Amino acid sequence: MNFPYLLPRLARHFLPERVVRFLLLRSWIIRPGLETGDPAAAIQRYVSVLAERGLTLNGRRVLVFGYGGRFDIGVGLLEAGADSVVLCEKYAPPDDRHNRTLLPRYEAHLVLDNNAVRPRNQRMLQLQADIRDLKPGYLEPVDLVISNSVYEHLEDVEGITCALAGLTKPDGLHIHFVDLRDHFFKYPFEMLCYSGPVWRGWLNPSSNHNRYRLWDYRRIFETYFKRIELTVLDRDELEFNRNRPRIRPEFISGDDGEDPVTLIRLTAFDPSTVSHA
Repeated sequence: MNFPYLLPRLARHFLPERVVRFLLLRSWIIRPGLETGDPAAAIQRYVSVLAERGLTLNGRRVLVFGYGGRFDIGVGLLEAGADSVVLCEKYAPPDDRHNRTLLPRYEAHLVLDNNAVRPRNQRMLQLQADIRDLKPGYLEPVDLVISNSVYEHLEDVEGITCALAGLTKPDGLHIHFVDLRDHFFKYPFEMLCYSGPVWRGWLNPSSNHNRYRLWDYRRIFETYFKRIELTVLDRDELEFNRNRPRIRPEFISGDDGEDPVTLIRLTAFDPSTVSHA
């Protein structure tokens, strides 16, 4: 048994979420996502993907799905040319301690309201809600939906993708970076070695890791968009082959080009659903 993996995983599973949040915001033990850790680099990645297609952020209404509670990504997108930004986050409340540090530089976008930092106007909207619960017409449709290392934590991938597609303009697009590794990064495929009941009951972190593979995401996005591009950004054949005898069959497709993939980018065009428009 892999005790160096199992013991920390057990602890992470039962760790209260408020403790997880405390550690995450300080980058202690738990690493934050790129939007939190390096928002400028996150924005540049999206800008580069758009530029490859002859597009820019200029004039676009952007929805950041799972922004993490820090407003850097929102003000950064506005400064980079976006017309308006929706910061969507179901779980993490605004990180006022950090957002206060942004006030001197971004007074055009942020304001101190009742001792809390808030968007100054409608160019930036903070939405702390389940995207699936929004009533039709509540949110103006967006041109672009972006996320980084969020999709692998979703429980209802299909329902949320349907909702996000429904909030996207007919000619809009999505850019999602998805990390397929076990987030105990030393063991990138270890999570695939345990049954569903064992994973859900004992090892799944409180932030949830759905263990979806490349082909799962392809199937779901092809359901809700007329055209998708699935780009493999990284793979680890050595670690996959080392663990292959222990990996459960439901996580092996038999395609040696897809099974070892660890990082993907999903770019989706032309939503085929209007369920939330």
